[in-house]
Amino acid sequence: MLTEDQARETIGRNAVSDDGEKLGKVGQLFLDDETGEPAFVTVNTGLFGTNETFIPIGSATLNGDDVTVPFSKQKVKDAPNIDAADGHMSRDEEQRLYEYYGMGYTQGDYQHGDDSSSTGDAFQESASAGRDTSGPNTDNAMTRAEERVNVGTTTEEAGRVRLRKYVTTEQETHTVPVRTERAVLEREPVTDANVDSATSGPDLSDEEHEVVLNKERVTVDKTVEPVERVRVGTETVIQEETVTEDVRKEHIEVDGDVENGRG
Repeated sequence: MLTEDQARETIGRNAVSDDGEKLGKVGQLFLDDETGEPAFVTVNTGLFGTNETFIPIGSATLNGDDVTVPFSKQKVKDAPNIDAADGHMSRDEEQRLYEYYGMGYTQGDYQHGDDSSSTGDAFQESASAGRDTSGPNTDNAMTRAEERVNVGTTTEEAGRVRLRKYVTTEQETHTVPVRTERAVLEREPVTDANVDSATSGPDLSDEEHEVVLNKERVTVDKTVEPVERVRVGTETVIQEETVTEDVRKEHIEVDGDVENGRG
């Protein structure tokens, strides 16, 4: 069981169910009028913490910044609504809570003198408990918060480029002039200019004269030579992108008669 000092330390902390679900912030501490021992705390639940739910504190434990209570979130959510705006809880309200949470209760346990006090106040709010859902012992101002969108950039891999060299075979056609020799029979009359050559041999004889004919043949020779250098580089391209994000903002409304002030 928590001591009074330990129970006061729960104010403003997060209340957590026995299965680890967050219930809300502890807002008020109620002590037993007779014994002064911690009895209940209120937890601010609902949208923006607008509802207060009573939870028995006797079996709670402190775990770091959290207060763990031996009840489920649904059990706490469905707890009876208790009106303790004046900082006190009646005997009937006390009994309803104890019966709801399945805890033993006898009216004589918390009497204040005589039996007529059984319909009076059973518990009173600890004087140090704050009323603001944002924490204990706050001033009369409420803090409004809102989310801000912080837009930046981060570098991530968008793709990869790889150089790969491979060999293909293509056909090329070249036109090459080719020279071929052929025999041509030439006749010339015997003249004074060639008579000596014409009569240098025997007058009559059998002879043969052979002429070699030549021709050009196309030859092909291939060589390998470098033609260019290829490398992969990078360049930065700047583009604009529009980012749309939902942000949450708190709004404060005023209930009751109030005049517009400064600000």
